[in-house]
Formats: sequence, C-alpha cells, structure tokens
Amino acid sequence: MLHAAAHPTAVVIVDDDPLALELLRDLVAEIGGAEVFCFGAAEPALEWCRSHDPDLVITDYQLPGLSGVDLARLLREDARTAQVPLMVVTALDDRAVRYQVLGLGLNDFLTKPIDAAEVRARTRNMLAVRRGQRLLLERSCNLERAVAEATAAIAAREHEVIVRLARAAEHRDWETGMHVLRVSRFAGIVARQLGLPAAEQELIAKAATMHDVGKIGVPDSVLLKAGELDDAEFEIMKRHTIIGHQILGGSDSELLRMAADVALTHHERFDGSGYPHGRQGAAIPLCGRIVAVADSFDALTSERPYKNAWPAALAWDFLRAHTGGRFDPECVAAFERGAQEVADVRAALTDSRDAADTPAPEPSPSTERTAA
Repeated sequence: MLHAAAHPTAVVIVDDDPLALELLRDLVAEIGGAEVFCFGAAEPALEWCRSHDPDLVITDYQLPGLSGVDLARLLREDARTAQVPLMVVTALDDRAVRYQVLGLGLNDFLTKPIDAAEVRARTRNMLAVRRGQRLLLERSCNLERAVAEATAAIAAREHEVIVRLARAAEHRDWETGMHVLRVSRFAGIVARQLGLPAAEQELIAKAATMHDVGKIGVPDSVLLKAGELDDAEFEIMKRHTIIGHQILGGSDSELLRMAADVALTHHERFDGSGYPHGRQGAAIPLCGRIVAVADSFDALTSERPYKNAWPAALAWDFLRAHTGGRFDPECVAAFERGAQEVADVRAALTDSRDAADTPAPEPSPSTERTAA
C-alpha cells in the first residue's frame, strides 16, 4: 500500500549477474537521493517488497527460480505493491517478453546491453512518477480527512438540533429530558443485541430521541390532562404520530428520515392493533418496533400525572405478557438480553420524581395511555 508520509526513496534491483547488479546499483546511486537494495533472485526481493515500501523495482527478465515476469505479476497482485513502478531488463529484440510484461502493467524497459544514460534517464522518470503518486495520495488523504471532519461536524449539529427539538416538545409535556435520553439508550441496547451494524445502532438511538416530537401539535387540554383521556381526546393524542412524521419527513438526511419513521410507527403494534395505520409485523419498520419496546418500558417505570412509576420487575412482566401482541418478540428478547445495561441506564439517568418501589396499579385506561 502506498503511504503518503515522507520516507527515504527506495529502489530495488534484482539480477543474478553480479556484474550487471553492481553496474545498475552504481548508475542508480549516481542519481542521488535514493537508497538502493540489491538482490540476486526474485524470492528475497519479493519478500523485502512485501514488508517495505519500495519506490521502484528494476528486475532482469531471466532469473533463477521465479522469473522477472513472475516477480512483476506477484507485485501487481499485492495491494501493497500494485502501484510501484516496474522496469524489466530484456534483450533489445525480445518482443515476446515485452508484450508479456506489458500485460502485467509494466511501466518501462531497460535494454541489454545496459546503456548508462538510458538507465539514469528512465530511473529519474520512474521516480518522478512515484513522487507524483505520493503527492496525489497525500492530497487525497488530506481531502478525505477534511470531508470526514466536515461530515462529522454536520452530523453533530444535526443531532443537536434534533435533541433540542425533542426537548422543545417535552417542555409542553410532563416528560423530561431524561426520558428522551433513556429511550435513546434503550433503543441502542435493543439494536446492539439484535446484532445490527454499529452505524445503524447509532442511527436508531439518535432517531429514538424524536419519537414524541409530534406532541408539539397536541392541545394543552389533552396533553397536560392529569386524568384519563376520553375517546375523543385519545384520538387527538394519537395524532402526535402523524404530526411528528409531518415535521420530520421529506428530508434528505438519513437520520431525519429514520426519525420520521420512528415518530410515525412507535405506537404501532406487532399484532396490527396499534395506531395510526394498524400496521402489523414486519410492515412496521424495525426502528419503530425497537422504540415501541424502549418507550413503553421507560413510560411504565416513570411517574406521570395520571400514574405512579411501576417497579422494573412489573414492567418486564408487562413486556413479556404482550410479546407477540403489542411488541415484536425479537425486540423484547433482545431487550432482555441487555437487561443489565438497561438497569445501568436507569441508575445513571434517573428522574427525581420517579419512585421505582411504588406499587403499580393494574393496567387501566390511563396505563394504556402510557404503554400504547
């Protein structure tokens, strides 16, 4: 592999004729600025090239064991040395050999008998090619690094806007920023236990923070009601899923697109009895099925104006009892595999008003409002 970092120029010469080897070494050394490494056979030269970073390889065609053509082929097949300039030394009229090595990506030839001026000129040219390669790589690396830094900065700003928007929604509600953080962490745990790629885990965790942003559009008379919602009020409350999707949808951002899916589908149920569209099973995006588990567990174990916080054990029982109904069985199983992580998150991100040891009431319409 070509490295952009500055290093001494290295030229490898391979020839089984000691006199020819010495002549080529002296001619290359006359150019200056290059360290010359000489080998009498292809095998040790190949081994050296695979563990170092040569700038030019000059090899005779006829060698004991591996030929110069074999060496050229093996160097081109190795990603580390695929771009290293190659020159093969052949007889002036050996066209068959020249055609063969040209097909392997040979850069240039030297002819026998050796001409000093030709060696110096062609070697300078090949080393200039190598310097150009290294300069292009260095610029490419710098550009790649700059793009990565800019992309990371954009992603960080995008996430910050999302979190702030989620918190804006919660300022109208009884939920806290800790709820958003816990649901995000819980969703990440489920995604990790499902074996999703790391990038997708991170995306789901970030998107989960926006699951209830649509509550911005729910009237205070419904959103802040301490008692149970009547049927009409519950229909209004259910619209927060559609409102959230309308707020977040239509973006080119992968994160916002997933957040829109989460907002729309985190109250769908695995058996098709959820809202807003009654989707069932795999028709519900995986991110929505994951957040449904994470959000319900946190809502059950948190205090609300209309309910006490459930002990974690009862919340776990609720998830198990509704596996295959409300919740995707694979998501519940994954959440359970991360039970210790879940406990750690709850311990680290607590709400002072939550009382984990408060006896939980039987499921009722108001509890339904939480876990729906």
